[in-house]
Parts: sequence; structure tokens; C-alpha cells
Amino acid sequence: MDLSTTLDLSAKGMAAQSARLRVIAENIANSSTTGSTPGADPYRRKTVVFSNTLDQALGVTTVGVRQVQPDMSPFPQRYDPANPAADTNGYVKTPNVNSFVEVMDMKEAQRSYTANLNVMETTRGMQSRTVDLLR
Repeated sequence: MDLSTTLDLSAKGMAAQSARLRVIAENIANSSTTGSTPGADPYRRKTVVFSNTLDQALGVTTVGVRQVQPDMSPFPQRYDPANPAADTNGYVKTPNVNSFVEVMDMKEAQRSYTANLNVMETTRGMQSRTVDLLR
């Protein structure tokens, strides 16, 4: 595997983790969004599904985002009869977003992104030293 292939692989990994971070940010931003009418569903958490694909040009398997899908876990409910989204019993459906889970996912995505960035920096350093040797 040559050094340019290594850079391409790291870039694809960084792109996948960037997409994951955008979805996590959207989940956190909407973690307190409720429905606007009585009994309406609130914001539904989204998750990223990755896929491994064979990159014919590089001749290696790379990671990518296959799809962003909704998390179908049930909505928690809280008693708030004054809320406009409350049902007839006074309960409001709240988003199925757990801030703790989102923060842990964010840390994992950040670590993966950083690892790919470190690979890119090391590869560029190797390319630079190779050019210096050839002078």
C-alpha cells in the first residue's frame, strides 16, 4: 500500500466520523423538543449505520455511511398537564435522546476522527522525509 492510499483511507474514515458527529449534534440539539399538538410524537433520535465497501480505485475496503436511520425505541413520558403537547391524561412524550449516550458516542467518534488525523499527519511526515532524502 502506498502513502497516497493511506491518506485516502484516513480521509474516508474522517468523513464517516464527521457525519456521525453531525447526527449526534442534531440529537443533542433536539433533546428537549416535544410535539406541538396533544399526543404528537417528539423528535426521534437518529443513528448512523456504517458500511464497508470495496473501493475499486484503491483496492481496499473502506468505511462509509450507509444510512442515517431513526432509533425506534419508545418515547419516555413525563407528567406536564400544562404543556400544549400533553395527552388527555396530562403526559407529554419526550424525545428518546439520552444525553449520556450521545456524549459517549461523541467521544468515540472524536477518538476515531483523531486517530485518522494522526495517521494522515504521520503519512505526510513520511512523505516529506522521503522527499528530503531524495534531494
